[in-house]
Amino acid sequence: MRIISWNVNGIRAVMKKDFLGSLDQMKPDILCLQETKAQDDQVEEALEGINGYYLYTNSAEKKGYSGTAILSRTKPISVSFDIGQEEHDLEGRVITAEYDNYFLVTVYVPNSGSELKRLEYRQGWDAAFLAFLKNLEKTKPVIVCGDLNVAHQAIDLARAKPNYNKSAGYMQEEIDGMDNYINAGFVDTFRQFYPEEIKYSWWSYRAGARAKNVGWRIDYFMCSAEIAEHNSDAGIFNEIVGSDHCPVWLELKP
Repeated sequence: MRIISWNVNGIRAVMKKDFLGSLDQMKPDILCLQETKAQDDQVEEALEGINGYYLYTNSAEKKGYSGTAILSRTKPISVSFDIGQEEHDLEGRVITAEYDNYFLVTVYVPNSGSELKRLEYRQGWDAAFLAFLKNLEKTKPVIVCGDLNVAHQAIDLARAKPNYNKSAGYMQEEIDGMDNYINAGFVDTFRQFYPEEIKYSWWSYRAGARAKNVGWRIDYFMCSAEIAEHNSDAGIFNEIVGSDHCPVWLELKP
């Protein structure tokens, strides 16, 4: 079972950049997308040539902004949208698909912004989203994937010192939010298998950052400890282009 998560930075844009070829190369059983930047009908239209998947989308009220989607070869038991809090449910950031043995949640976590204007909102989001995940966990284990918009540790970004407490994605408040997931029992699956490997999932479009590998690891698969026992591997598809993010993946034992 291979689950892939990818912030595509616009589903209509990535479709023009050999998305279908990338999909064929990765062969996901479930594909979770973030930042589709399209309304539900536009996502469906963009993906209409892809066969063999059930499609679920969640779009923002604001057109061309945020948005998430799940493509699944197996039909989920149920699918729900958002987290049940109006202040956090206007931007299409969360989809939850229930399967036999777990909930799969895809999320596009709010960015604190270049001037950190949303940092306080982001802290409220982190707390509310963690509470949402822990409530799901009362029923069955949880896998959560997506763009979490935070580099957790210094190893997770190329230039830690100049960015610490100065840049969105590496503020102490955001790091604390990530710590709270870990302390609540969620496992960072990439670090489960590769505790010291330096690998990134996002690069700025500026100054040739990707070619120089001046990046950040801000895309994750996190899971309940009970699920972690069944993980067989996790990784990052650095070679897949088409977005400023690359896909990340998790494989579960049969």
